[in-house]
Parts: sequence; structure tokens; C-alpha cells
Amino acid sequence: MKKDLHPTYHTDAKITCACGNEITTGSTQENINIELCSKCHPFYTGEQKIVDTARRVEKFETKTTNKEDADFGSKAKAEKKAARAKMRADKKAQAEK
Repeated sequence: MKKDLHPTYHTDAKITCACGNEITTGSTQENINIELCSKCHPFYTGEQKIVDTARRVEKFETKTTNKEDADFGSKAKAEKKAARAKMRADKKAQAEK
């Protein structure tokens, strides 16, 4: 077996989370910085954090909770459908002439 082929293994490597939690474990790197750990991850804490930069969640919630928006959507579809039917009837009338 060749010498110096494998990286050195550190038995006391420190993993540091953004929340300040430190974990000691074995690794080939001495220091590891992470953003989430079991102390701050939503799956383990039960707290839900939604990062929404484009306001998509807020728009969806207002759309689903507001009945006026739902009624407006069905009215708009009915109006479009009637307009399309009228256009088809007009085209048929022009084609017959």
C-alpha cells in the first residue's frame, strides 16, 4: 500500500452550526461550518420557517381564504367562455354569407 495516499483522520473534529451549537466527531477535516443542525432544523424542532421572497405563500393564502377571489375566477371563466361562443357564432355567420 502506498504511503500518504489517504487523508489524515481527526478524531476530535469540531462541527460548528450557525446557531452556535458545537458537535465533536471524527472527520478528515478539522473544522466544519454548517448552517443547520439538529438543534435548529425545523424537522427536529417542530417550528416551521417559511422563507418567501416573492410573496408566493402570501398570495396563495389570500387567494384561498378570500371567497370573492374564487367567485371572480369562476365569473371570468364564464365570461370568456361566452365571448368565445359568440366569436364562433360570428365566424359561422360570416362564412355563410
